[in-house]
Amino acid sequence: MTISVGVVGCGYWGPNLIRNFAENEGAALRWVCDKDARHLSKVARRYPAARAAHDYHELLSDPRLDAVVIATPVATHYDFARRALEAGKHVLVEKPFTASAREAEELIALAERRGLTLMVDHTFIYTGAVRKIKEAVDSGDLGDLLYFDSVRVNLGLFQRDINVVWDLAPHDFSIMDYVVGREPTALLATGSSHIEPGIENIAYVQLRFGDSLIANFHFNWLSPVKIRRTLIAGSRRMIVYDDIEPTEKIRVYDKGVTRNDAGADEEEAYKTLVSYRTGDVWVPQLDPTEALHYVCAEFLDSIRDARPSASDGRAGLRVVRLLEAAQASINDGGRWIKL
Repeated sequence: MTISVGVVGCGYWGPNLIRNFAENEGAALRWVCDKDARHLSKVARRYPAARAAHDYHELLSDPRLDAVVIATPVATHYDFARRALEAGKHVLVEKPFTASAREAEELIALAERRGLTLMVDHTFIYTGAVRKIKEAVDSGDLGDLLYFDSVRVNLGLFQRDINVVWDLAPHDFSIMDYVVGREPTALLATGSSHIEPGIENIAYVQLRFGDSLIANFHFNWLSPVKIRRTLIAGSRRMIVYDDIEPTEKIRVYDKGVTRNDAGADEEEAYKTLVSYRTGDVWVPQLDPTEALHYVCAEFLDSIRDARPSASDGRAGLRVVRLLEAAQASINDGGRWIKL
């Protein structure tokens, strides 16, 4: 079964999606669409078999089009996705899913009523590195999770329509959501605007769960260096995930700390002993396949099998709820928000 696909948005991320769908044997790239003539003509020359359109309605009126991929600014996601679903098309939306949780909920309900696939391009959960981390967590190799600490900073790219949280946090929130597998109970965030008034270019977000697990995130457009690093600590082992590393993106550390109580005697209570365990460090072999290859394959398989994807609308909704809560906390001076 070949699924015909149309991609809307040929600017920054759209060409990568177009390329992967064009290379997938289970897909037929039928349409490319962008209101910017320069972006559209560049893509159209590269993929002459696809029909080019400036008007989104041309795609939706094509009865032979099965699915629409939306790679446009977040403010347009809800309207484009809603129209596609109403036209009976399956939909893949670029991150973040929508500009609000209410919009996400409406799209999920619409897709379910129409029996259509709705998926969000949370690219990082399809990388070999994150899938290997998920495997380690699910197998119990790390033990009980203690903390998730992530830094995603660089110099630019400054956005004018969204702040650094809405730009960068969807990556790390989706990774955390996928790896941890449970939802946080409260969130706190602080941020500051140094370049564009009202648009935070630096932010810190902290999440708490029902137990002692804590997650911390640092996002920054105003850093002299580019860092993409995540630390995940378990009671048995710890992982350092460095996405900048060309080959050794994951290191697993057989390190930990054990608390040994001295006993029930009150006079001896202060003598609590802490023992440190230092073992081997190893670098697991990772699947080097481009993550977008798996994103596109998962979307097509979800349509064929009529099943939810690993990053379906509900996963997108969970991330959008965190983004909304982070913005509310920043706006309220760093107040804790119950989730």
